[in-house]
Amino acid sequence: MAPLLALAQAVSDPTPLQYRDAAEEARFHALAAELRCVQCQNQSLADSNAQIAHDLRREVLTLMQQGRSDAEIKQFLVDRYGEFVLYRPLMDTRNSVLWFGPLVLVLAGAGVLFWVVRRRSRQVQPMGDSEERW
Repeated sequence: MAPLLALAQAVSDPTPLQYRDAAEEARFHALAAELRCVQCQNQSLADSNAQIAHDLRREVLTLMQQGRSDAEIKQFLVDRYGEFVLYRPLMDTRNSVLWFGPLVLVLAGAGVLFWVVRRRSRQVQPMGDSEERW
């Protein structure tokens, strides 16, 4: 049974990533910082030690070396894993609530607070001269 379990584990490529030059390495690190690890969910692709993050870093570098742009690489990963893989997803109708929801809630709360304060100030009658003051 143990030999079968050993075969079932993923094999990681231990060789370090090979960059053509310093500019490619800088571009790779900037791009990996903008992508989210699909397993860790709260770490960038650059920061994650998950096996899938290692594989995705290799995939990103391979795509870069094939001449793909950053936008093409991001779209490839979005097509494969969904927009969750982007730390800064594009704004569209599906996620507009996430972009504008907090602002709408704050403005609605401020409006209700203003309405309540104004209504109460109208209900308070100023004391006239005929009323006794203590």
